[in-house]
Formats: sequence, C-alpha cells, structure tokens
Amino acid sequence: MKIGNIDLGERPVTLAPMEDVTDASFRILCREAGAAMVTTEFVSSDGLVRDVQKTIAKMKTLPEESPVAVQIYGSIPEAMVDAAKMADRAAELAGGHGADIIDINFGCPVSKIAGRGAGSGMMREPDKMVAITKAIVEAVDKPVTVKTRLGWDDSSKIIVELAERLQDTGISALTIHGRTRCQMYKGEADWSLIGEVKNNPRMHIPIIGNGDINSAAKAKDAFDRWGMDGIMVGRASFGHPWIFTEIRHLLDTGEELPPMCVKDRVALAKRHFQLSLDLKGPVTGIFEMRRHFSCYFKGLRDFKDTRIKLVTSKDVDEIFGLLDYIASRWGADAPAVEGEYGL
Repeated sequence: MKIGNIDLGERPVTLAPMEDVTDASFRILCREAGAAMVTTEFVSSDGLVRDVQKTIAKMKTLPEESPVAVQIYGSIPEAMVDAAKMADRAAELAGGHGADIIDINFGCPVSKIAGRGAGSGMMREPDKMVAITKAIVEAVDKPVTVKTRLGWDDSSKIIVELAERLQDTGISALTIHGRTRCQMYKGEADWSLIGEVKNNPRMHIPIIGNGDINSAAKAKDAFDRWGMDGIMVGRASFGHPWIFTEIRHLLDTGEELPPMCVKDRVALAKRHFQLSLDLKGPVTGIFEMRRHFSCYFKGLRDFKDTRIKLVTSKDVDEIFGLLDYIASRWGADAPAVEGEYGL
C-alpha cells in the first residue's frame, strides 16, 4: 500500500493518533514493534497560527519514526490551510525529521474538539470539510490524508458518499473509524460501512479501517473479511505497543504469538521510560509515563500497592528499582490481558 510515494508494504498496520499517548517515545516503540506508520498527537491549527511554542513542539519528530504523519485539527478554513503549510515545514519550525504525511483530523469525538466544530464535529458540515481538505491538498507538497468517522449520529451516516467527495479533493488515503461521533467509543465499530467504502468501484485511494482492533485475530479479519488496504490500531496499543509485533507475526506466518511475559514487559517499559526521560527530562518524563506504567502490567495479581508506588514516585532511580522488583516478583508470568485493553 502506498500513500503518495511512501510505500508501507503489504497489509500495513499503523498507529492512530492519540492525545497524551502518541508522543515521540511511544511512536518509536510502536515503529520498532512493527507499526508501518505512526502519527503525532493532535496539533491545533489555532495554536500553530498563533505561534504557541507548545503546539509547534508537537510537530517535532525523529528520523527513526519515519514514515510519520503530523495530524492537524481545527474548524477555521484559513487557519487549517496555514497550519498545513506549517506542518509541511515541520522540520524547519520544530526541528527533527518533520512530516512525511499531513493528516487531517475529522474524527476526534471529544467535546472540547467536536463541540467546537473541529474533529468529528465537521461531520455536520460536510461541504466545509470537503472545502478545507481541497484547500489543504492544493496548499502543500506532501501527501495529505484524512481520518474521519461514519457520520455524526445514526441518522446521518454519510461516509460512503463523503468518501468519494474527499477522494475527489486529491487526498492520498482515507482512514475511517467505524463509529459515529455520538457513539464516542461505545458499542461495536460498524465495519460493514467501512467495507462498503472500500468496495465502492469509484474508490481508488487506500482505505484504512479503524475501530475495535485489539488483537492479532481481529486485525487479520479486517483484511480477510473487509478487504482493507491497511488498518489502524488506537487504544489497544496503549500499554501494549507489542500488539504490532503480534499482528505482524500472524499476518506474515499464520501463527499467533504467545502473550508476552512480565520480564519482557519490564524491559520494554524500561526502554519506554528511558526514551521519555531522554526526550522530555525527568519531571515531564516521569509524569507522562504514569499513564503508561499501570497498563504495561494490567492483570497482575496483587499488583495494586506496587502500581500505586509506580505511578506516584517522582524519583527516577526508585522507578527503575520498582520495575526491577516487578520483574523479579512476577518473573515469567504472562497475564491474560491481551483482550482487555481499551478500544
């Protein structure tokens, strides 16, 4: 599958953008685990055009992440176009590798974004969505992709027609999450509509399916049953970056890997923590790892006290010591939590 001239290989599995999750340290781990492409956290178009340094910093990527997409969101057409131009120059403005792809967020359902008409809030204004997309495609040199949902609610699932219109703007790929905005993340994703888009004879750009992919078996089913060009894994990767290894192994060999033992999880958590420290320093590095640590070891018996220490400690050496303790205390255990991760 190609996005523009970027070859992601056969049946690629990509990492979804997630606010406060997909920072550079996590993106690097997912790429190493087999993710064919990763995406930044959400980058506000308003923040970019107002020269907010924290927002600009979100566009910084590293060479080992490539191919990587910078995802922008907003509802003001002029600001979105200006933000796309800035994302096109991410290496110059934020340092690092920059963006290989510019992704437009028309899918985030959270109220602070969708309620202001951005993200999946744009599903209520499809003409405006198409106009913004067309203007961005015409304004930048890099491939442009879109991530969106089925519609605003059950009475307005417009994705089949909308996909054609978005394709006509010149985007290079389309990712569809199989829920409406009003569903948020409740209920099951409707892959039948994603499949209808993929099997529409008018569609010729890659279609990437997203929603409820929390195991290697579900990933394989998305390719086999619905004919997806690619799939995107979101919340199931949280505390579980090796899901990309599991999926890739099943797709390539037809065999499932056994669950990862605690000792190997500890080694990965240590690497993640060190990357976070290296990239963000001890204060931010510790704080932002807290949301990951408990997920790495979800399902361990009698883990509550250790988890509390792990997510409250402010001392780097103490945290590494706790991780060593987890490895020695729970040893070769492999908690059966693979199907319990968030969706």
